[in-house]
Amino acid sequence: REAAYDDAVVAIRQTLYRVSDQSEVVRYLSAAAQNGKEVTVVIELRARFDEESNLQLASRLQQAGAVVIYGVVGFKTHAKMMLILRREDKELRRYVHLGTGNYHAGNARLYTDYSLLTSDLAMTEDVHKLFNQLIGMGKSQRMKKLLQAPFTLKRKLLELINRETLAAQAGKPAHIIAKANSLTDVKVIKALYKASQAGVKVDLIIRGMCCLRPGIPGVSHNITVRSVIGRFLEHSRVYYFLSEGEEQVWMSSADMMERNLDKRVESCFPLEGKKLITRAKQELLVHLNDNTHAWLLQADGSYVRCTPTGNQLPRCAQSTLLEKLASSSQYTASV
Repeated sequence: REAAYDDAVVAIRQTLYRVSDQSEVVRYLSAAAQNGKEVTVVIELRARFDEESNLQLASRLQQAGAVVIYGVVGFKTHAKMMLILRREDKELRRYVHLGTGNYHAGNARLYTDYSLLTSDLAMTEDVHKLFNQLIGMGKSQRMKKLLQAPFTLKRKLLELINRETLAAQAGKPAHIIAKANSLTDVKVIKALYKASQAGVKVDLIIRGMCCLRPGIPGVSHNITVRSVIGRFLEHSRVYYFLSEGEEQVWMSSADMMERNLDKRVESCFPLEGKKLITRAKQELLVHLNDNTHAWLLQADGSYVRCTPTGNQLPRCAQSTLLEKLASSSQYTASV
């Protein structure tokens, strides 16, 4: 909204996968175009169940003067990105929004997701490059920080898992926490099994499909898998690696599925700075400590609901995070 009416803003680029019929995002993008800004929207027409709605929204944007791109042939554009170009002190400065969830008002009310707003020079340059690829103005280029599917994301994910494996084999502490909607990619599963066999502690928070089987002696005995089912649909994709004490957290639009990693345009971005990394890790631990709304996957494929044991107090991840977010100053102090 601010960018649409800011005279200093020159251009806005945005990806749209799922948006509501009365989308405020589309309304403000249309307003920006009508206000003379260069607006380019990459909209995915093949978003399941939203094909007709997206066609109508694309028409509205075009009528307002926006340039509408329908993605890359053969690949669904699932990345969640926005780029704003703003003139400041006779120079153009980039601002970028990256997220794990859709720009959809209904999803925002019912889903849990993360997003990052940044003006980091390397990150914004990477997003600009990716937009240029999507709109046909450039070939795939080397990124400084951003990972993208189908080019670098899967390779880097496997590399990070292997790094933890090597650390464990060398007798060093190693830990992986991954939170996603689904885990079905065969190469990722094999890498996690290998990590478990090397002694890496692997904690997975997978809401939906999971083809990995935890707790198998000699194979996945160091892996736990839980699904948290609560008031909100868990939708964020977060990947944590201990990385020999130099903790890394990555957030992504992509699940650990072949369709996401190999057949879609996806983005994955690192969190930088101790404060953000600590916050993300603590929120992952909150999910791992849930003993009222979490279901543990067993080696036979069945799920068992977590319940408080002994003197444990009931802990609900979503309620805990809601309480902390309701008191933002207190929450900031805690991280």
